[in-house]
Amino acid sequence: MTQSDSIVIIPTYNEKENIEAIIRAVLGLDTDDHRFDILIIDDGSPDGTAGIVKGLIAGEFADRLHIVERSGKLGLGTAYIAGFRWALDHDYEYVFEMDADFSHNPNDLPRLYKACAEEGADVSVGSRYITGVNVVNWPIGRVLMSYYASAYVRTVLGISLRDTTAGFVCYTRKVLESIDFDAIRFKGYAFQIEMKFTALTLGYRIKEVPVVFVNRELGTSKMSGGIFSEALFGVMRLRWAKLTGKIRARKA
Repeated sequence: MTQSDSIVIIPTYNEKENIEAIIRAVLGLDTDDHRFDILIIDDGSPDGTAGIVKGLIAGEFADRLHIVERSGKLGLGTAYIAGFRWALDHDYEYVFEMDADFSHNPNDLPRLYKACAEEGADVSVGSRYITGVNVVNWPIGRVLMSYYASAYVRTVLGISLRDTTAGFVCYTRKVLESIDFDAIRFKGYAFQIEMKFTALTLGYRIKEVPVVFVNRELGTSKMSGGIFSEALFGVMRLRWAKLTGKIRARKA
């Protein structure tokens, strides 16, 4: 079978309860004319997550499932950037971000793909807030924090994107090729904001696709107060970077 044009990057740290199921769900989305491959970026999970992945590679999914192992917890943003570089090196056209814990429904991947491959978007975002608040099993405090954080980001950055911190995203190859990864500063939620804002600043079109976000049932959340703090103050730095012309396309 020829290589897919689409790769789903899934960062992991201690996701043994979810990893095999999410892999099978994504790789089970095959149709006659399209499929998704997967790249796992594992940050040294002590629970054996990487071993489960390597077992699946050695068994059923040698040509479709890939893994990059890192030495420790180096941050979500650096995990995705490592994945982006790998995807570009391996000639993928559509590069997805997705969580391992089923908070992002794998069945929505074809909709994000269609938004870019058929409907002309340069970036598609699985949006929790484009049609209201579509979040399941989150405490109300966290729902409000996330919703109003996105409103704050829209106001400071002067953009209309409803779900600025979304982590369920499809980037086209041309967008990733034009972004200077070495200039991306943030590691947590602010990384998600920075990537989208950079794409918008460079003139790319982002389309929000409505999805339902479901809080994880298995494993432990990696959320922390520091992540929100980074996003809170990071957006002001992003606004200043745009005003001073520091957000530029990567030189070829």
